[in-house]
Amino acid sequence: MAKAPVLTPRADDFPRWYQDLINKAELADNGPVRGTMVIRPYGYGLWERMQAEMDARIKRTGTQNAYFPLLIPQSYLTREADHVEGFAPELAVVTHAGGKDLEEPAVVRPTSETIVNEYFSKWIQSYRDLPLLINQWANVVRWELRPRLFLRTSEFLWQEGHTAHATYEEARDFAAHIQRHVYGDFLENVLAMDFVSGRKTVKERFAGAVNTLTLESMMGDGKALQMVTSHELGQNFAKAFNTRYLSKDASQEYVWQTSWGSTTRMIGALVMTHGDDDGLRVPPRLAQIQAVVLAIKDDEAVLAKVHEIGERLAAAGVRVHVDDRTDTPFGRRAVDWELKGVPVRIEVGPRDLENGTAMLARRIAGGKEPVALEALPGLVPGILEEDQALLLKQSREHRLSRTAEVSTIDEAVEAAVAGGWARIPWSVLGEDGEAKLAEHAVTVRCLVTEDGAVPDADDAPGNVAVVARAY
Repeated sequence: MAKAPVLTPRADDFPRWYQDLINKAELADNGPVRGTMVIRPYGYGLWERMQAEMDARIKRTGTQNAYFPLLIPQSYLTREADHVEGFAPELAVVTHAGGKDLEEPAVVRPTSETIVNEYFSKWIQSYRDLPLLINQWANVVRWELRPRLFLRTSEFLWQEGHTAHATYEEARDFAAHIQRHVYGDFLENVLAMDFVSGRKTVKERFAGAVNTLTLESMMGDGKALQMVTSHELGQNFAKAFNTRYLSKDASQEYVWQTSWGSTTRMIGALVMTHGDDDGLRVPPRLAQIQAVVLAIKDDEAVLAKVHEIGERLAAAGVRVHVDDRTDTPFGRRAVDWELKGVPVRIEVGPRDLENGTAMLARRIAGGKEPVALEALPGLVPGILEEDQALLLKQSREHRLSRTAEVSTIDEAVEAAVAGGWARIPWSVLGEDGEAKLAEHAVTVRCLVTEDGAVPDADDAPGNVAVVARAY
């Protein structure tokens, strides 16, 4: 009788495969309140690595980290009409605390533009105070009707940047810089994830923004996932909160603002982009464990050797873990590390010691071969870089192979429903066509130019709409 697979095959049931992998790779569990999640240590380790990589890139822009309260006076959200209308269905509101009704209800942070502006209006007095560049790492709550771990949860972790500038041009350029040089660089060079960079349509842009930039990636089933967004807020919040500065010519001017964010959704994207029927495949530059060294048997010489290998790999700059749990069957441990997607597995048993070799298994490229023990420290770092590049290549080829150039709305719907993306001229689609797509659960993910660049305007000549079904 054939052995049952550890995971539901992706081709049979992609959503079930995703849930199986989240569970069996020990990334997260459902929380006790519907829509919440408990992020387990291995999953949180991925988020910590994402935080570290992005935080370094954010700080290189001159942005500093701060923290703003979780509870926001409800009146703050009503000051910017589009903002409150956009978030109203998702708000969680505290009306009772300390044994009595609150004088003013408090909203549990859905995003922080309003409370940030309350304090920006106090901190900004003069052009000398600009630009003001702030980021915070926090949690937010947006009540979710159809939760799915990492992808859509009522509470999730994120970073949110908020900036104030003296001119429109400075704010516009900063939002674009974040999109390209923080988020784009991180997705490509750390997550090894291909993306399309574009401009959201009016219908899809952030509530209260004048422009939203997005990076959209294709998941393993052909659906799109909005990875990150960067918003030009114009002066909408500045006028609502009277955030002004004294200019060089002694006139009072409203600031121009941006906000931008990325979330734990990226862990879900990592699973759906790089995962296969055997589990996760973690990009080496992201992996908190790049190589695991396994002792096959409870043998004194073997145990000594695996620890020696671990020390030598660590000295070579590899993030390494030694698995000497010989009271757990070797096969079970090997499958567990495969599920978790550790890029390199090095297996050592008594027979390997006799031959002066270890068995090296590559999770990303696949394959398994004996390697001389002395060669490991010089070999593994190069393998990790090869496999990092391979994941990005596979991600890009996957998107290109499942993206169709179409000329009619019906063709766009057909491509998206079949599990791919479509590119259609915006002049053909337009807002009426966007509404027709919605009837088939298809959305415009972003607008791009004919050559794939980010357009300067919603209605720029030659704009192309990238459409897909999305998570």
